[in-house]
Amino acid sequence: MASTPELILASASVARANLLRAAGVAFAVEPASLDESMVKRAARKDGKTAIEAALALAAAKACAVSERFPFALVIGADQILTAGEEWFDKPCDMTGASRQLRALRGRRHTLATAVCVVRDGDMLWQAAVEPELTMRRFSDGFLADYLAAEGASLLGSVGAYRLEGRGVQLFARINGDHFAVLGLPLIELLGFLRDCRVVPA
Repeated sequence: MASTPELILASASVARANLLRAAGVAFAVEPASLDESMVKRAARKDGKTAIEAALALAAAKACAVSERFPFALVIGADQILTAGEEWFDKPCDMTGASRQLRALRGRRHTLATAVCVVRDGDMLWQAAVEPELTMRRFSDGFLADYLAAEGASLLGSVGAYRLEGRGVQLFARINGDHFAVLGLPLIELLGFLRDCRVVPA
């Protein structure tokens, strides 16, 4: 009987790791070293959509790690926030987080969220979803208190919010997969991992 292949998450995202861990999935973490901004710029230049760019980034991350662990199943994931024609990146500092949240206040945005699984450089499976979120018109005072309470943990999120924390108070409406908002289309991924017998059926 063949042994179960090693499962690796090619991401430094704490939220993604927490989702898998809470679901009872055994995995290792091996972040990919990748210039994401370059991939995004190329995608925009080529007229790609945000979801196409997210899929490309997820695949690039997974393939980069797969080169080091050719027999493992490698999960790649990415998320791009769009509001209108603008694409947002993770804020570099708290000033950037404040600026980004002010820009999103009272507006609807989309989280183009992609996940894939690669083994030995070959794409085995992928999925993409686009939940939509609408921020309420929160006050400047609320924003200041929120930033102070959440601190630098916000800098790891493309939206400068963590829905699993106080970030939920920023929103008036959320449409779509809750897990995808947190960074991973988990239900779909678990279905694939069951098919591969990585998790129990």
